[in-house]
Amino acid sequence: MVSVVSAIVGVFTVLRSQSFAGHALTDVAMAGGAGASLAAVAPLVGFLGGGILGAGAMDAIGVQRVKDRDIATGVVLGAATGLAALFLYLAASSSGATGSTQLVLFGSVFTVESSTLPYVAVLSALVLLVMYLIRRPLLFSSLSTELAAARGVRLRLVGSAFMVMLAVAVGLSSIVIGSILSTALLIGPAASALKASRSIARATWLAVLLGVAATWLGITFAYDSFYWFPSRRGLPVSFFVVMVVVVEFIVLTIAGGLRARRTTPSSAAWRAVGGA
Repeated sequence: MVSVVSAIVGVFTVLRSQSFAGHALTDVAMAGGAGASLAAVAPLVGFLGGGILGAGAMDAIGVQRVKDRDIATGVVLGAATGLAALFLYLAASSSGATGSTQLVLFGSVFTVESSTLPYVAVLSALVLLVMYLIRRPLLFSSLSTELAAARGVRLRLVGSAFMVMLAVAVGLSSIVIGSILSTALLIGPAASALKASRSIARATWLAVLLGVAATWLGITFAYDSFYWFPSRRGLPVSFFVVMVVVVEFIVLTIAGGLRARRTTPSSAAWRAVGGA
């Protein structure tokens, strides 16, 4: 569920050139998760609460122009990083729970309680519903802000709704691979799919497949890595998920480059003449 949500939201994040905003929201989610650890609250509550507050702050400071958006993202990013450092320090020094920092930063799908799954399902369905409802104006404004405004698209409303959905997606992915690495699941499959597809619909479906594959392969490798070492200590899920995402990106980038070479204008013209 988290992979599907992250992939779909990630496609529009890349199209809107808001990868930096997505990265900033991961740090805000990290601050929220650290605060939840300090307050002995479920990590998902902290991830979501921090992400939504960060999205609201960036939207309030300015998201209309690229310059204002980058300034807002930088301000929120700096504040979130400082708060995360403070909360993690207080949580580690007061509770003595050495594993809390690891879970907040890098996550572990093996520690997610079954009681959390219904909330994840509801939030995932909510994000997918909102993304479906705003898909046309969101895509229009992502490709051309000026034309969308001229055609009457309410840019501020659409942008704000998308920022909230982005925050929720980051919060959900944080429980799988941690807040600090959730950008990989959000941006990686989407960027790979957009490189390999010529239509948004195909890119979205491919991003979903790549995200789900990366998550399941990461879980499988992490589980199996328990038997790789004599000490019987497995490697974290987040490491394998990110590595699979990177491999997917490299492979599809190389494949896209080879396909582009085969379909250069000169070669296409030569084939057309030969076919005629």
